[in-house]
Amino acid sequence: MNIKKKTSSINFKTLFYLITFSISILLLLWFFQAIYLNISYEHFQVKNLNKIANTINTVSEENLHDVLEEIAYENEVCIEYITPYQTLSYNTRIIGCELGRNNQSIMKSQKEMIESNHNMQAIRLVNQEYKAKAYLYKITKQNGFVFVYNTLEDLSNASIVLKGQLIYLTVIAIVFACTIAYFLSHKITNPILDITEKAKKLGQGNHDIVFEENGILEIDELAISLNNAQKELSKTDELRRDLLANVSHDLKTPLTMIKAYAEMVRDISYKDDEKRDEHLNIIISETDRLNILVNDLLNLSKMQADADTLKKENFDLTKEIKEIIKKYEIIKETENYIFQIEVPEKAIIYADKNKINQVIYNLINNAINYTGEDKTVTIRMREEKNKYIIEISDTGKGIKKEEIDLIWNKYYKNEKNHKRNIVGTGIGLSIVKTILEHHHFEYGVNSIKNKGTTFYFKVEKAKKKK
Repeated sequence: MNIKKKTSSINFKTLFYLITFSISILLLLWFFQAIYLNISYEHFQVKNLNKIANTINTVSEENLHDVLEEIAYENEVCIEYITPYQTLSYNTRIIGCELGRNNQSIMKSQKEMIESNHNMQAIRLVNQEYKAKAYLYKITKQNGFVFVYNTLEDLSNASIVLKGQLIYLTVIAIVFACTIAYFLSHKITNPILDITEKAKKLGQGNHDIVFEENGILEIDELAISLNNAQKELSKTDELRRDLLANVSHDLKTPLTMIKAYAEMVRDISYKDDEKRDEHLNIIISETDRLNILVNDLLNLSKMQADADTLKKENFDLTKEIKEIIKKYEIIKETENYIFQIEVPEKAIIYADKNKINQVIYNLINNAINYTGEDKTVTIRMREEKNKYIIEISDTGKGIKKEEIDLIWNKYYKNEKNHKRNIVGTGIGLSIVKTILEHHHFEYGVNSIKNKGTTFYFKVEKAKKKK
């Protein structure tokens, strides 16, 4: 059973997260101001008392009186210095001080601390009169004992005031946070929603969409990526239409020829053996041409689906090239093509023989289609360390730099430079590319304007058997 996950708009989620963040900050502020305040205050006072006690502990007896008086008034604490002969008081009239007031509880605590063996000792008390906490610190001196008393102020009233203020502050902050979050969420989400709507239109086939940037890095990167995708989709769609037009044209021509000559055989030349054979040969030739076109399409689809495996073997590439050239004798004789061949006597390689032959066929057909008025095609093979480099050149108008990357596309066909119609589906070079990439062979093209184009690929020499 599929349970549909509940989804929310990006606008709602952004607003929700921003408000949650704002409330979390306010709760943290509430905790520190209303709860942690007392703990922090007491910790500060204890730390200050420890500092006072350490100062008193290091003072000599000669300077003790002056130091005690200074400490008492500067730190707003009361101090008693009890010796066997006298008791000296410092700042004992401040509010909350219990020293020197015959407080039995305090006197009892002092006695217990004097009887203890600790040189320095602190206890926590409760000031009964003011219902406040206090600290009593004992420091043992050579001639007596110094007692430092410090009342911790009751911060409950201050906490109540702070809590009241925080309630109003929280309400105001939440309203303010909601307002800011609302506008901020729209600032962030509107470009995303805009991109989403345009992406839907792009998916529906509208390739005139432009994704705009708005200054947010991640959204700008997304817009740039989608604009690139839009350009590629437009290009692919245009090339797809070109392919359909090219294939339709190249299929229609031989079909028209087959129909026309078949009707001639039926109606006119069926009694004339010579004419009939001539017409039937044309029908067979055009049928072969159709077969080549269909096979090219099927082979490309098969190879790109990785359904076509390579059957590698050792074979002589020189021999294969010479055999391929023989099959072009008919156009050498009838159309005066010139094939210049520069190959070594023997070149043993390890590859799929049928596939490499197909590469050479397609490159020669391409050269025949686009060569210059001299109708010259050059097939050259040279050695380079452990490789052979095969080059097939024409003398045509060349290829523009901006079109070099497009020629390997299965939809691409340069109509402007296309002069002859040997095999013109526009997928021959894509087949070449697919076969060579399956072999992991390096390939490429060099072209000079008005001087011609050279396609090349490199094949590894077959390893010698030991």
